[in-house]
Amino acid sequence: MAKKGQKFNKYTEEQRIKIVNEHIQEKKSLRHLGKKYEISWKTIATWVRKYRSKGHLGELKRGRPRQSEETNYKEKYEILKKYLEFLEEVEQEKK
Repeated sequence: MAKKGQKFNKYTEEQRIKIVNEHIQEKKSLRHLGKKYEISWKTIATWVRKYRSKGHLGELKRGRPRQSEETNYKEKYEILKKYLEFLEEVEQEKK
């Protein structure tokens, strides 16, 4: 967990690919690379895993994708409209 005021290092895609290739092609251990580049070996392991699964290390997006506001309102409006129609039908059946 991040600590208050903690600074996070940002690594370019080229830096990450260089480190991942060193691990894959030159068979260097994650711990050795971690000490060499002063990065946690777990971070490098994550890069390797993502590189192997996706084939690239492009933009590493985090979190849930955002929904467009327009679509959200339209969907909500349609749901409410159908619900009101349903309530009107129930009211008429009661009478």
